[in-house]
Amino acid sequence: MITDDLKLTGALTIALNDEIVQETENLVVTAGKNWVADRMNNANTVMTHMAVGTGTTVAAAGNTALVTETDRNALTSTTVTANAVAYVATWAAGDATAALTEAGIFDAASSGDMLARTVFSVVNKGAADSMTITWTITVS
Repeated sequence: MITDDLKLTGALTIALNDEIVQETENLVVTAGKNWVADRMNNANTVMTHMAVGTGTTVAAAGNTALVTETDRNALTSTTVTANAVAYVATWAAGDATAALTEAGIFDAASSGDMLARTVFSVVNKGAADSMTITWTITVS
């Protein structure tokens, strides 16, 4: 019997004012895995947005949205390297100012399919801060 354990894993790096303040892993949610399968059949749009929020509920496979989304921005870049896709989004000064604790990747400017979600220790984004999240999803 042939066994192939295909896995989707992710990790993200959060930088405030170009300084890394946090690195964490994420959960590729069930809806995200379904999106990947549909995408293999060219049935879905690509991931286009990243959202941040203040929810603290632990990420779960059944999540389809952030718990308390505060802002969603278009991705600034998407790069494919071998078996990994890196998504990058940036929030300028004055945008998404909050004590942020969660993030997700989506295929729409609102609602849409969520690929992955993470909950992390508080990142206090002040009004003068810029923030960049680089989120890498790896297929292994």
